[in-house]
Amino acid sequence: MTHQTHWFIGGALALATVLMAGAAPCQTTPALPSTDPNTPDPFAWLEDIHSPKALAWVEDENKRTAARLETDPRYQTFHQEALAIFTSKARIPNPGFLGHDIDNVWQDDTHVKGLWRRTTPASYRTKDPKWETLIDLDALSKTEGKNWIFKGANCLAPEERLCLVRLSNGGGDAVEIREFDTRTKAFVPDGFHFDNGKQDASWIDKDTLLVSRNWGPGTTTQSGYAFIVKQVKRGQPLDQAKVVFTGSAKDVSASGRVFRDAKGKVALVMIGHTTGFFTNDHLTLNPDGSTTRLEIPGKNSLRGYVGGRLIVTPNEAWPANDHHPAFKAGALVAFDPATGAAQLILEPGPTQTIDEARVTRDRVIVSLLDNVNGVIEVYAPPAGGPKSKNGGGWTHKRLAFPKGLALGIRATDRSSDRAFVASESFLEPTALWSVDARTGAIAKVKSLPALFDGSKDVTEQHFATSKDGTKVPYFLVRPKGLKYDGSTPTVMFGYGGFLISETPSYRPEVGKLWLERGGAYVLANIRGGGEYGPAWHEAALREHRQRAFDDFDAIAHDLFQRKVTSPRRFGIYARSNGGVLTTVSMTQHPEDFNAVVVESPLIDMLRYNHLSAGASWMAEYGDPDKPEDRAFIAQYSAYTALRPGAKYPEPYITTNTEDDRVHPGHPRKFAAELKALGDPYLYYENTFGGHANDADPELNARRWARHYVYLDQKLVD
Repeated sequence: MTHQTHWFIGGALALATVLMAGAAPCQTTPALPSTDPNTPDPFAWLEDIHSPKALAWVEDENKRTAARLETDPRYQTFHQEALAIFTSKARIPNPGFLGHDIDNVWQDDTHVKGLWRRTTPASYRTKDPKWETLIDLDALSKTEGKNWIFKGANCLAPEERLCLVRLSNGGGDAVEIREFDTRTKAFVPDGFHFDNGKQDASWIDKDTLLVSRNWGPGTTTQSGYAFIVKQVKRGQPLDQAKVVFTGSAKDVSASGRVFRDAKGKVALVMIGHTTGFFTNDHLTLNPDGSTTRLEIPGKNSLRGYVGGRLIVTPNEAWPANDHHPAFKAGALVAFDPATGAAQLILEPGPTQTIDEARVTRDRVIVSLLDNVNGVIEVYAPPAGGPKSKNGGGWTHKRLAFPKGLALGIRATDRSSDRAFVASESFLEPTALWSVDARTGAIAKVKSLPALFDGSKDVTEQHFATSKDGTKVPYFLVRPKGLKYDGSTPTVMFGYGGFLISETPSYRPEVGKLWLERGGAYVLANIRGGGEYGPAWHEAALREHRQRAFDDFDAIAHDLFQRKVTSPRRFGIYARSNGGVLTTVSMTQHPEDFNAVVVESPLIDMLRYNHLSAGASWMAEYGDPDKPEDRAFIAQYSAYTALRPGAKYPEPYITTNTEDDRVHPGHPRKFAAELKALGDPYLYYENTFGGHANDADPELNARRWARHYVYLDQKLVD
């Protein structure tokens, strides 16, 4: 939540000075947000995303911030350096498997919206692959008057000729789905076509889909997702499609999922019924139209299907029954849907967690973290099929990747045992490796050239002690000649939510615009994330959220104690869920930071569940409409924590108008409240790009240039 917002109501309220007859001047307190649900929100009008009044406010704020950041002499340099990175021809084309070919979506200065293209495996391995364009997104956008961003394609196995292409107009989560023929390289005339919405579609066969979408009034959840799944036949009017599952408006979502064997034959047709963000019921759709619930724990991650087994991670303890032994939370388990038998594949140790697990034709590839350092293992099922209820029988190999690198699974092929894995670190450029999951052989296929000079820096891992005594890891990337006098400009990034692990990555924009100029960078692995499995995540859920903020603060003070930096030279940056982290840190410990970058954030935690997809996150934060939850959520709602007279660091708050995941009302309202209080702030809102805010390379370059001008102004000047 990959990994991926504010509001304001009655206009910008200035502090009014009132002269009273016979009395000295006094200053009135502006109307401020309240934790009382019956008190009107003075900035609620900024939740109306596209209202003329709200957009006029955005335009004024953008002009003010651009005048500050984009006229700085550093801006043009930063912009050109970032643009060169985001449009570099030297970037590794991120691979996918499309039938027997390799596909890729490519953006550069000529193809701003991108090309969906393919090449042969042999050609992909060469320095200059010969690509065949499938869809030119720029040309399509020009023809149709849209801003189409490619959001993926679901292709019908085994041939993978027919694909359901997902197109977002502007980069948001809502997509239009169209049927595309990769042989003719054209959209199928009168083919499957679903208008824009938050929706999903899966192939059963070439004439039949499972579709979940907004079917009309009363068919979506509070989060804005579908809870009705229908079977749609080719050429069939949507109002005649057969309903195969109906959930509830109180759910998060419901969708269809089809699993195939190695030859592309349908093995399982399933319904995923998501009742909470972390709780899923999985039901098989039987030939007679009935459904059967699989006996899998509610908190689970379904990884794939191999050899008649579903590959599952239970995110809670899985009790023993007549068919299998007990399994611990965070394990990897093979579950036989026909018999209910289950076998242990992998149980991570106390310092380990499964970051990813993906399937090929006959293998399971696991990206494992051990104290946030990566390894890749391949698991093979027992030759004899599912064994006794006591489990066992899976074998594994650890692949011979270089140590000390972050390793991520980029793509796996369901029709073979081919895969691609990427390796990287903060200072070592990304490399792409081919993997034969059957033999365990690996080979480096491509290497990104160095896009910044990392020779003067070094990476270290340290552990800070949080308020309750927990040891919290973090990575520090610093100049080799660090003076240890507190003078080094330092930026710390954190997230701490949704079981997401933050690992070292090669970020050329950070290296070029920050590290090369003598800055230090910190990655905080705080609780709420997934770095040590489900327990690390659950430690900061709901009423325990303060632990994540305490961890972040502990790392800050560890850096101060080591004299890496000092509050004058220290800044923090986070986005999305990280907006809660940065704004709470800013209000709880304003003396610790001189710069705060708040991007695409959640902030108003007492109304988040009524905005965009917010209701789907109540398992993470709690339900502010329940008094017992509202009491603890109010403790980490920075929107209602700002106080007159407090001295806060000047934050840079930024979002995207078309973010349909985290509502832009969050950052708008927070900025408006700061303005009402007379506190300094900067606010900028892109009007294109969605939650990721990076759909356009040019706009992304401007985005990062503004970030680093602000950070330079606050931490270097």
